[in-house]
Amino acid sequence: MTHSVSAAAAITTATRTEKDLLGEADIPATAYYGIQTWRAQQNFDLSGVTLNHFPQLVRALGMVKQAAGRANLQLGYLEPSRAKPIDTACQQVIDGKYHDQFIVDMIQGGAGTSTNMNANEVIANVALELMEHDKGSYQQLHPNNDVNMSQSTNDAYPTAVRVAILLSHADLVTALRSLQQSLVVKANEFSDVIKMGRTQLQDAVPMTLGQEFQSWASTLGEDVERIAGLAELLHEINLGGTAIGTGINADERYGKCAVSQLARISGFPLIQATDLIEASSDMGAFVLFSSMLKRLAIKLSKISNDLRLLSMGPRAGLNEINLPPQQPGSSIMPGKINPVIPEAVNQVAYQVMGNDLAVSFAAEAGQLQLNAMEPLIAYNVLESIRLLSKAMPMLQHRCISGITANVEVCRAQVDNSIGVVTALNPHIGYENATRLAKEALASGRSVIDLVREEQLLSNEQLHDILKPENMIRPGR
Repeated sequence: MTHSVSAAAAITTATRTEKDLLGEADIPATAYYGIQTWRAQQNFDLSGVTLNHFPQLVRALGMVKQAAGRANLQLGYLEPSRAKPIDTACQQVIDGKYHDQFIVDMIQGGAGTSTNMNANEVIANVALELMEHDKGSYQQLHPNNDVNMSQSTNDAYPTAVRVAILLSHADLVTALRSLQQSLVVKANEFSDVIKMGRTQLQDAVPMTLGQEFQSWASTLGEDVERIAGLAELLHEINLGGTAIGTGINADERYGKCAVSQLARISGFPLIQATDLIEASSDMGAFVLFSSMLKRLAIKLSKISNDLRLLSMGPRAGLNEINLPPQQPGSSIMPGKINPVIPEAVNQVAYQVMGNDLAVSFAAEAGQLQLNAMEPLIAYNVLESIRLLSKAMPMLQHRCISGITANVEVCRAQVDNSIGVVTALNPHIGYENATRLAKEALASGRSVIDLVREEQLLSNEQLHDILKPENMIRPGR
């Protein structure tokens, strides 16, 4: 037994020695990453969020490397004996294997070099095993010379980030569209529930609860198409520009060939930027996309605020709707239920807003031919997509779908409201309406009773004017 434990310990502590510009390091023998990934792991112990936290980014890196390898093979720069195992290794990464080997922190210095090298080393070592060589046998197949051939971090990494956003984008749009439709369903369900509308938290004029839900559905519906359309900005990539956009160390045919390969692999209509130098430093597409995510977050937070206000109570608040209870609300107050789902969405929204600010600062901080802060941009945009893609289904299934209306409470607040005087204004005049509103507020009596008492309108006129369908539709 002692012997077997020692053997296991020996296996887990076994290393291989790799070297780079700065010297040598002992890398775990089982690791598919190499020395540059190892150095980055030592240097950037920051967020604790590693590349594999975003599987679509890892898949995108595999796609970029596969496209580059196929282009280099097609142009005759990479012999088939190396191109085939590289291609297979890339496909395995795309299929979800070896993601645990992508260990670099998302926030890193070097404009993404550590991310690029993490991908190069993992793919190289997987390919080496496919060639029946030991990991680290880089004389047989090299991370830089072979896997990174015709590339620079400065075109491979930004391209991968764009592809990763595109891969994540579909889930975001699906979640948004589904949430929007669930609000439409509730709008139809509550189409006959009359209630008071409010402006500046004060009584305004009557409306239906259905109209309120429809307004939320409409505002989210606006963003479905806008967010879907913004993805087109990410179809333009700088692959082939290498270091600063001049295409140094790459065949002049390589860029368009690699972009064409990547379009086939990813399924997106990718095109090469017309000005590769501009595309290598410009972060405008990320800024615009992040800003749109912030806009969506603000809308979701506003809806969540409204849900919390309308459900407040249940006895000492508006109490117009009931949110489905999800968990006990207090460790000290028995029976208390809190609006935890909207509260969580609020917090997601605040985080997305903060992420967008970080993206803005990072985009502004680029100098000359490169933006070294792109890792922060990638981290925050992908994190915002991830949070929103999770928050919207949570809001839909754990809150919106289970909301019920307190019909009697809603109607009673209309009947007792000063706001109905607005509907009477065209019939009794502004001066009378103002006087009656003031008197009703002071006396606690209803506006309708005061109108009857002063015989300003007949019962038949009142009945017609105060019909819900006449109060809630324009021009009636």
